[in-house]
Amino acid sequence: MKQYESEKIRNVAILGHSGSGKSNLIEAIQFTAGLKTKISKPTDPITLTSSMALHTVEYNENRYNILDTPGYFDFLGEVVSAMGAAGEAVIMVDGTTDLQVGTDKALEITDEFNIPKIIFVNKIDSDKADYDKILDQLRERYGKKIAPFHIPWGKGDEFKGFINVVGMYARDCTGKDFVNLPVPEDYTEIAKPVREMLLESVAESDDVLMDKYFNGEEFTHDEIWGGLRKGVINGDIIPVVCGSTAKNIGVETLLESITDFMPSPNDNLTMLDSPNTVVHIFKTVIDPFIGRISYGKILAGELKGEVELFNVNRESKERVSKLYTMVNQELKEISGGWAGDIVIFTKLADTHTGDTLSTSASQEPVEALKFPKPQMLVAIEPVNKGDEDKISTGLQRLLEEDPSFVWKRNAETKQTVLGVQGEIHVNSLQEKLKSKFGVEVELHDLKVPYRETIKGKSDVQGKHKKQSGGHGQYGDVKIRFEHCESHFEFTEEIFGGSVPKSYIPAVEKGLEEAMQHGILAGYPVTNIKATLYDGSYHDVDSSEMAFKLAANIAFKKGMEEAKPILLEPVMNLSIVVPEEYMGDVIGDINKKRGKVLGMEAFKNNKEIIYAQAPQSETFKYAIDLRAMTQGRGYFEMELDHYEEVPEQLTQKIIENAKKEQ
Repeated sequence: MKQYESEKIRNVAILGHSGSGKSNLIEAIQFTAGLKTKISKPTDPITLTSSMALHTVEYNENRYNILDTPGYFDFLGEVVSAMGAAGEAVIMVDGTTDLQVGTDKALEITDEFNIPKIIFVNKIDSDKADYDKILDQLRERYGKKIAPFHIPWGKGDEFKGFINVVGMYARDCTGKDFVNLPVPEDYTEIAKPVREMLLESVAESDDVLMDKYFNGEEFTHDEIWGGLRKGVINGDIIPVVCGSTAKNIGVETLLESITDFMPSPNDNLTMLDSPNTVVHIFKTVIDPFIGRISYGKILAGELKGEVELFNVNRESKERVSKLYTMVNQELKEISGGWAGDIVIFTKLADTHTGDTLSTSASQEPVEALKFPKPQMLVAIEPVNKGDEDKISTGLQRLLEEDPSFVWKRNAETKQTVLGVQGEIHVNSLQEKLKSKFGVEVELHDLKVPYRETIKGKSDVQGKHKKQSGGHGQYGDVKIRFEHCESHFEFTEEIFGGSVPKSYIPAVEKGLEEAMQHGILAGYPVTNIKATLYDGSYHDVDSSEMAFKLAANIAFKKGMEEAKPILLEPVMNLSIVVPEEYMGDVIGDINKKRGKVLGMEAFKNNKEIIYAQAPQSETFKYAIDLRAMTQGRGYFEMELDHYEEVPEQLTQKIIENAKKEQ
């Protein structure tokens, strides 16, 4: 496969709702380019895609690096990886239904990354297709930015192609090859107002063209193409095309539109004038046979094989022997790449997703991609005892592939905790642990890290006295306990040496050790102030250990007398939902013992709800929120504070804790 100049490269992310035809589109593109001999039928089984995939296609002297992304929200991290390399996007829309939630997400993320997009309305060959309805719904969101480049020619079984409003010709795609024809008379009047909208968009792209438009002068071919391209690149125009991927109608025109109107790397690479070669690693895959496979976008310079690069994030060197791309899911060696191209490395020693490689060790690293925060927390345990190390190794390797999940071993609850995007995400990780690393795990609910404290005050004596021949043990302390705002405060008011100074640190240490396990359910204790004010000692039998034990006794007595209570973690929630679901979401927060702190407007007719809720009610909130909002809501969560558990729940929590112990 030859090396392409930057102007001939397009890095295209394919996004859309699951089932809209993304995989079918890629097959149709490969078929059009001669890489496949057939296209799957809509009735063929669909394979769930959980990872971004690269498909490189050569067509009409251009290289298309196509980044296929999963349609399920649980794999949003894969979409973010693709956005790290894409220069443009094609958003697939199912023409037989309303705009779906996956479409909404795709539009949002391309807006967020400022990536130009073409919308491909698919399945126009279906009797259920309604192109005009899709256009109306898109206009509700984007207004005049929506620019239909196509009008469907025929409907249902009679769908034969489309009217290209930009070039004002009809394309008949019913034969083996397409043929361009004059616009049929019955479509001329339909096409005129649509074309007039396009010409208005062209005029708005340039002051000179605006004057020409108002003077009633005709635009040249180059002026139309140039104005549309400028508008698409800066986001003022969003082209809409139509077709049928299953019948390969509109696919060739889509490729032409990508070439004609979408940016090449020359249009949007900010580092093209850098004297160094710079590569950003945007995706990592761990292959069981090859090992680490790293996907990189060349941001500046030219890259060849047999070169030494610096990993400027890790201050290490990487020896690159060969470069590859991916064609029909197979690695194909390439001689090199220019700025803007996507290349694949194998077996890099110490390079991970987000790292920057350069020919210069002084190169500034590229800003890291921001992956979505976890939406759901679950615990995993090995089916077979002794597989804990396998789990740790497997999760660490999977984290290289998928930075959208987090994991840690919670020392307090003794659980391995995963932070994931949802149920499908955690099920995918569970399957990968089994298939790639041979370890089976079970999913469990998280244990809540409760705390214990006191509401009242107490004044107690703790005495440890033991005589067993020879030296005995003797420690005696009097301590006042009360609530405080900090985790632990220790003071002493000893007069006259009733407790020698040398033993006072042992008293403090004894209290700190005792606080690891409260008296109600064995949870750690917090917000305690202890004041040592008196005691006694024995010249021979007293020791640091004796005073530690005396402090432990005093602690338990003090807790019992000072009204012990349970505390639970309370989380801050920032919930983004469409306006129409506000009532349901707020009602659900109240049911979860939560409270709404405030609200404010967000983009695209959405609102942010600021709320607090106990952690025990939020572990699977992602599932509830998606159900309430038809998948259109999402949230972020972080620990804010601890507060008292309601009395009616305390006894049940204590009973469950004692059963586990």
